[in-house]
Amino acid sequence: MPGSGTAPDHSSALLPADPLALAPAADPVAPGAASVPGAAPAAGGPRPMVPGWLPAAVSGLVGLVSGLYRLPVPSLWRDEAATIGAAGRSVPQIFALLHHVDAVNGAYYLFMHPVVLALGTSAAAVRLPSVAAMAVAAAFTAALGRRLAELAGLPAPALTGLLAGLLFTAAPEVTRYAQEARAYGLVTMLATAATYLLVRALADDRRRCWAGYGTVIILAGLFNAFSLLLLLAHGLSLLLARARAAAGPPAPAPAAAVSPRQLARWGTAAATATVALAPLLAAGYLQRAQISWVARPRVGTIGTLVTGFAGSSALVLPLTVMAACGIAAGTIPRRERALTPGLIAVPWLAAPAVVLLAVSQVHPVFNPRYVLYSQPALALLGAAGLSWIAGRAAGISVTGLARPLAWLPPALITLIIIVMLAGPQQAVRRASLAGNDNLRRVSAILAAHERSGDAVLYLPGERRIASMAYPGAFRRLNDVALGTSPLASATLAGAEVSPATLVSRFSQVRRVWLVALGSHGHLPGPVSGLDREKVALVGRMWLVRRWRAGTMIVCLFRRLQP
Repeated sequence: MPGSGTAPDHSSALLPADPLALAPAADPVAPGAASVPGAAPAAGGPRPMVPGWLPAAVSGLVGLVSGLYRLPVPSLWRDEAATIGAAGRSVPQIFALLHHVDAVNGAYYLFMHPVVLALGTSAAAVRLPSVAAMAVAAAFTAALGRRLAELAGLPAPALTGLLAGLLFTAAPEVTRYAQEARAYGLVTMLATAATYLLVRALADDRRRCWAGYGTVIILAGLFNAFSLLLLLAHGLSLLLARARAAAGPPAPAPAAAVSPRQLARWGTAAATATVALAPLLAAGYLQRAQISWVARPRVGTIGTLVTGFAGSSALVLPLTVMAACGIAAGTIPRRERALTPGLIAVPWLAAPAVVLLAVSQVHPVFNPRYVLYSQPALALLGAAGLSWIAGRAAGISVTGLARPLAWLPPALITLIIIVMLAGPQQAVRRASLAGNDNLRRVSAILAAHERSGDAVLYLPGERRIASMAYPGAFRRLNDVALGTSPLASATLAGAEVSPATLVSRFSQVRRVWLVALGSHGHLPGPVSGLDREKVALVGRMWLVRRWRAGTMIVCLFRRLQP
């Protein structure tokens, strides 16, 4: 630095500007600076070659372009139809709905209400917020990857951050839920932002930073109650960082340790978020019958989760190796580094899934999409692993600057991963996604074959939600089982009539459409007296034709007599 009389040391991004603040043979920390992990380089220090905002900006832009590509192509499915049906109501009507059902999705429906009013209910319109949220999540992942790389002393922190953002965007599950009108993209964005703010709060340690962290946690919980498990992951990270610093070299450990005051401030933020969300948690528990369809997870569930996060079964092994290298990044040999990518990412990746899987052995609540907000953690580990490999390839300490050729192995690995992800990326952009309803095809079938006076039955009645995605063809059908409309009953699918009333109404029906949720191409078994009556009524008719539309089955029946 000019006028310092001493050449600047580029061995760490954490070096202060004042060389007099350096203790010999120690990881330098400026006297009077906050003795916390995550501290940013002091003002006046060496200017970085790459602007700090660039990795985040590039990752966010790539994420946005990726999310917009073929956005309207996949058909809306029943969960998205529920979004349209709920968000299209007035605000008082949405609150009335939440008293009966979907309280845990209330924040998302209220958020989507102005979107639907302004943009309409097309597939592209209702999915735009998810696309934007995942793009912001990619930007936060890149920013977090850069900061953690600096803390771990990895080479080229900016490139590490960029790789983290791009690996996140490349994940097929990220693309899938970026193109879905549900809250998972928003939750992933908020979880990533909260983790970034946690690292920033550890560096700054001002109350307003912790308040910002707690606020974002509350917002994430409003959109998905299961995201509160992120607090457990963050708590584990802080405790592990403190334990690691205590086990490190005596000199630098105090400067790198998570202080008791910081643990207390994190605890206050966590407790405040939990108390603030207690009413929502209680409402979700009272409405737990909504997820009665969730099955108890088996051993294969873990494999499905791992494969989903990796993108394909072929990528599980290489990504596992990259993640293992990411855990090593900043750990070997820099034991004085309190925060490393592994300490932040491993609890974030594992804790939410492990807890939900364990709880689900008693009360099933686990679904892979409920822990989608852990996907950025895998991207962080993968990027840190690539950076660590570059450092090893350069034959120098990972705290130095890697030579350009040292990035050849990581570049080849990244290229191979991109090629292997091309197929899964195309699969999640198809018109009909595996495991989803193709409601666009259902509507097209009805539009092509329905006649004036045709009736419609839904099996079970909750499948009436299917009519809300592409409603045009359904409006021309006589819904003979509907007693009270969804709006009037303050429910998603409305209230149906009694079996006796259905029989009376059905006497004038000549042709009827049966719209059902199928399982392996079979109609579902009736679960109520009214459903049994529906099956009995169509059983006396002649099956004209049967269609499959994803997980939906559409059947046309007509009476035997003219």
